[in-house]
Amino acid sequence: MMNAVAQSPFFGMTLTIFAYWLGVKIQSKTKSPLCNSMIIAVAFVVAFLNLSGITYDQYYVGASIYQTFLVIATACLGVSIYRQLDLLKKNLLPVIVGCVVGSVTSIASVLFFCKLLAYEPIITLSMLPKSVTTAIATAISDDQGAITSITVAAVAISGVGGNLFAPYLSKLFRVKNPLEEGLAIGACSHALGTAKAIQLGETQGAMSGLAMGLCGVITAIFALAFPYIV
Repeated sequence: MMNAVAQSPFFGMTLTIFAYWLGVKIQSKTKSPLCNSMIIAVAFVVAFLNLSGITYDQYYVGASIYQTFLVIATACLGVSIYRQLDLLKKNLLPVIVGCVVGSVTSIASVLFFCKLLAYEPIITLSMLPKSVTTAIATAISDDQGAITSITVAAVAISGVGGNLFAPYLSKLFRVKNPLEEGLAIGACSHALGTAKAIQLGETQGAMSGLAMGLCGVITAIFALAFPYIV
């Protein structure tokens, strides 16, 4: 019976919606940053699949439809960026420099800690693109012959960390300029961070989306040097 249900594309769609709804409900009740709706949703789906014996491939038949919505949502960020076009023109050089510095800092920090902890080069290579969106990070990882699953995990942790702690870090370091806040979030925590930036304000969301794209391109260029620095 369960296998028959799992074969339907509506199964993956319904489970994903329910898991996220549950996460939002728990987060709204607890008001705790640790009860992040996305973390709860992922944990629920993983637990359900393990307990029911349903494979990820069966679940993904229906869940994959949301990738289409992700592409649309990402494209919609262009509308927010267009609305901030005047602000972008006035701050074009700081935006570009900020994204370059953000990308370099992300790569350098991963390299430093991996060297400090004596990780194998293949592990270091897999973690270097952690701060760019999954599509770009996995492409870099595949091209370098790295371990893609480690790359995906590192990207997810970076994104969830930014989504959880970005508002608190902004207060801690007294970042009050919405342009600066948005760029910082997008540069280090890609799409999941941008989701939080959109909640903080339109300017933050637009700048985070822009930084996500620019840092992805910059990191892809720097990736040419990855095999020589690990």
